[in-house]
Amino acid sequence: MNSQRQTATERAKASRHLSSFRQILAACIATRLIIDTATQLFNFYLQTIARGLALDIVVLGRFVSLRNVVGLAAPLFGSAADRYGYRRIMRLSLLLSAAGMFLFGSGGGLWSVAAGMIMLGLGLIGFVPTSQAYISSQLPFAHRARGIGVLEYSWALAGIVGLSLMGLLFDLFSWQIPFFVLGAATLAGWALLGLLPGAPNPDNQDPDLSATAAAIPLQRRIASFFDLGPNRRSAYAVIYANGLFFFSQLHILIAHGAWLQTEYGLNPSALGLVALSQGVADLCGSVLVSLITDRIGKKRAVQAGMLGSALIYSSLPIINVGLALVTVVLALMRFAVQYGIVSAIALISEQAPDRRGKVISLAMALSLLGGTLSGFSGPWMYTNFGVWGLGPLSAGCALLAFILLTFWGRESA
Repeated sequence: MNSQRQTATERAKASRHLSSFRQILAACIATRLIIDTATQLFNFYLQTIARGLALDIVVLGRFVSLRNVVGLAAPLFGSAADRYGYRRIMRLSLLLSAAGMFLFGSGGGLWSVAAGMIMLGLGLIGFVPTSQAYISSQLPFAHRARGIGVLEYSWALAGIVGLSLMGLLFDLFSWQIPFFVLGAATLAGWALLGLLPGAPNPDNQDPDLSATAAAIPLQRRIASFFDLGPNRRSAYAVIYANGLFFFSQLHILIAHGAWLQTEYGLNPSALGLVALSQGVADLCGSVLVSLITDRIGKKRAVQAGMLGSALIYSSLPIINVGLALVTVVLALMRFAVQYGIVSAIALISEQAPDRRGKVISLAMALSLLGGTLSGFSGPWMYTNFGVWGLGPLSAGCALLAFILLTFWGRESA
């Protein structure tokens, strides 16, 4: 009888935990949808926004790089999340994002563009990796790719819903209105997260954040900050490979909206439809992660995404003969990249479980460094060499990432 009562109690606890987890996951997806829409906005509408600001795409691309270079501060947010709690850092990041959107959309001149980009960058690097760490901390590694895959539906939904809506707003109103709408939605997300239960404490306190850390010399504290534990060789290999892979896609994505507008004459609404097709491809990639990545292994899944992406990147100059074919191949590219990138999040999350927030934030920082470089390289290479300046370079980076992961990366700590 006692054993039956104990079993019933355990089942009730498991049911309550599952219900709470679903609420947390739904809230994170909804809020990430807003942030991911803002993040992808410049990939599709770089030329539209540049015209509104009376800039060319190369100059605006450099401002996007300014947003991404702020990502180097991501480990600080990650360590703060490990120490003070995930939800607190997530909500702070949303306030920064909202401020950045309102500031950028104000059209107050180059200073507001620069300041808005910096605020957007801080919000991005504070929220995205912390939400990934938050979800990862509540799932065993054997089921983590499923949960991360579902969380990353938000990236796909940004293309299906968010960017399509933004295209309509650009056409019907002005280049500024989408930023005001996204800013208001971000504040709603801040309020939504405030209704959730407090984020769980990390598995173990990060050693460099202990109460005695202040007594340690600065040089040793810096070294400790970047020490990822006994599995550090694999952890850094996975982080570097992910950064290269991230750059390989952003080098193309930052310029592909201008490519479609310049060579095929698409307006913002038509670009929104292209974004919708790519969002569907992203969703298919994330769904595939949630269905099979845990079974086949996270490392093997990332390798497959890298090789598939490299093959598609290489084909871009060859298939640039018609809008229909280009649209289909770009959707296939997004599918392969999404499958690899989302699988990589699950892989990264178990490289150093006792400092998960920091590890995921370090990966985010390096990825955004790649995004910084792509803001310079993508628009410039396309302006000077066309599509031949996009595909081959990205293919080489994806293959280099594959080699790094294959020889030095491990499945888990």
